[in-house]
This record gives sequence, C-alpha cells and structure tokens, in this order.
Amino acid sequence: MLSIDTKKKELVGRFRNAGVSWEPAPLPVNDHDFRSHASGLAVPHGIYDTLANRGFVSVGVSSDTAFFAVDNLDAWWRSEGSCRYPEASQIVLLADCGGSNSYRTRAWKYALQHRFCDVHQLAVTVAHYPAGCSKWNPVEHRLFSQISRNWSGCPLESFDLILNYIASTTTCTGLVVTSRLNRTDYPTGIQISDEQMQALHITPNEHIPKWNYTISPCPN
Repeated sequence: MLSIDTKKKELVGRFRNAGVSWEPAPLPVNDHDFRSHASGLAVPHGIYDTLANRGFVSVGVSSDTAFFAVDNLDAWWRSEGSCRYPEASQIVLLADCGGSNSYRTRAWKYALQHRFCDVHQLAVTVAHYPAGCSKWNPVEHRLFSQISRNWSGCPLESFDLILNYIASTTTCTGLVVTSRLNRTDYPTGIQISDEQMQALHITPNEHIPKWNYTISPCPN
C-alpha cells in the first residue's frame, strides 16, 4: 500500500526556514521571501511505502500537476517497486481528495491509465481521504514531517541541498528515503475530453465510488 501527496513548495535560496539548527555562527538570510529572489521553486512529491517503511521523493522544478504526480509514481515503480514486489498485479494508493491527485481531476485518472496502468500492466486502486482529513494520510506524519524536522532551521539554498536533506532523513523505526530531481517542465491547464474519460477502464468501488475506484490496464 502506497501513500502519496505533494509536500509544501519551497523557495530555493537563502530564505528563513522555520525551526532551530546548531551552527558555528549565525547565518544571515533574506528578510523577505520574494519569489523573484529565489533561484527556483522546489515541488517535493512523496510516495510512502507503508509495508517497507520507505519513502520516495521526487523534487520537481515546474508545476504540481497530475502528470507530474503519475510520472513520479512511474519512477518509483521502475526504480524500487518492481524489484520489491515483482509478483504484484495491483497496487493501492492512499491520496488526498485535492491537489494534483484530486478525485475530481480528470488528468489524474487519464495519466494513471495511460502513463502507468497500461505501461506496466498494473491495476491501481485509489482511495481518497475526505476533505480536511489529510493529516491521517501516512505520507504526512511518517515521511513529510520527518523531512521537515531534518531540515528545520536550515535555509534551502540549492536543489542539491534539498535532495541531500531528504535522502538523509531517517527515524528510530528505520525509515529510509530516496530522493531524485525531476527537471521536466509540466504545463498546466491540460483538458481531458468526455470521450477520453469514457475510454478509461475505471471501476467505481461499492463504497463511496467517487472517492474509491480501480483503474485497470487496457487489454492488449
């Protein structure tokens, strides 16, 4: 079972980062967090494997879109998932009800079908948390909170530094995290037509079907 979500976007540069860290000398930071003063915008998308206690975080440099989220799921499967679960025919995703993986977002379901299910011949069952319940999503309190604690008080001055902080995050229960940089430019505003949606292989769940459904690979 996988828990997925996008962490808060971070300005890359010498900006104040809430928290406390021990340094040999005070480190001056910008007095304002203007986007124009940043060298980039980091978009961390996390995947937490609840069975293996492992995290996989792709840091994007573009927009938090449905295609971005699904591409990161694809990267996880290619680098870790297929090796850890070689006999799997289906995976289960726990996701929030908003953002790039919203149950309302057509592009999310379309991308899952064409960029993951069909490619890897895997069925994906998605269970969305109700609005306001994202704190129960394991990726929040088992992965993202630990990353925030690890870089607490430290300015995120570069993408390399962000990746290092993420990859060095661990817990007393043995959490291991992999980090990668995704430099793909993801355009926003992509529209999925009614015809494209009707062609998807979606099976609504018996319980709250708008929040719970399975997308199966198209037959070859």
